[in-house]
Amino acid sequence: MSEERPDDQRPDDTPQTLVSHLLELRNRLLKTLVVVLVIFLGLFYFSRDLYTLVARPLMDAMPEGTNMIATGVASPFLAPFKLTLYLSIFVAMPFILHQAWAFVAPGLYRHEKKLAVPLLASSVLLFYGGASFAYFVVFPLMFQFFTTIAPEGVAVTTDISSYLDFVLALFLAFGVAFELPIAIVLMVATGITTVEKLAASRAYVVVACFVIGMMLTPPDIISQTLLAVPMWLLFEIGLIFGRMVRRQQLNREQEDPQNR
Repeated sequence: MSEERPDDQRPDDTPQTLVSHLLELRNRLLKTLVVVLVIFLGLFYFSRDLYTLVARPLMDAMPEGTNMIATGVASPFLAPFKLTLYLSIFVAMPFILHQAWAFVAPGLYRHEKKLAVPLLASSVLLFYGGASFAYFVVFPLMFQFFTTIAPEGVAVTTDISSYLDFVLALFLAFGVAFELPIAIVLMVATGITTVEKLAASRAYVVVACFVIGMMLTPPDIISQTLLAVPMWLLFEIGLIFGRMVRRQQLNREQEDPQNR
């Protein structure tokens, strides 16, 4: 049997008990909760301003003289509170992923770590990019469309809680959709599929992008297209990086054929 290459050796092969793993998981979860709580406490004073900022795309599109309303007794407090909590998790996402990475890293090979680190960093940036794209590009066009097609005599006065649930769902949808390149790289790296198969299925992928856009966005062609087109472009970007990852795997196998 051939010896393992240094690059494929785990840094720590010392066996650990289930209790030690659970203790480490508990400690990392506690650290994550503390960080989220600290961020939440720092942002809560500005919760009303944060809600106004998030509601700005709709308020700018609403007819002059109309305002958002609160139909629930506690909505004026709960809506900004909920937004601040979600925003705290959003801001703490790099730390949360770092804790997850630190928990699983001891069980990875060195070449797997080299792939995982840029993937983690890219996933955070892509998620932020998807949410930013929704806020700055999709929301203004979508809310302008919604407010202009309201029937005559219907006042557009959206409830603040309903609006928050709506935009949070869209933030999540666009953030997850922008993770498509990461999913492609992982599928290629793990051998689930190949770049050639994905490229050959490009026509089906384009259709799937529009179907996903239809399911994840409101029933209007603008928001569906604004999600489907970036997903298709991200698919193409994922193919490029998938080829790079596969090329690195082939180079490693050529250097040491016995470790295939």
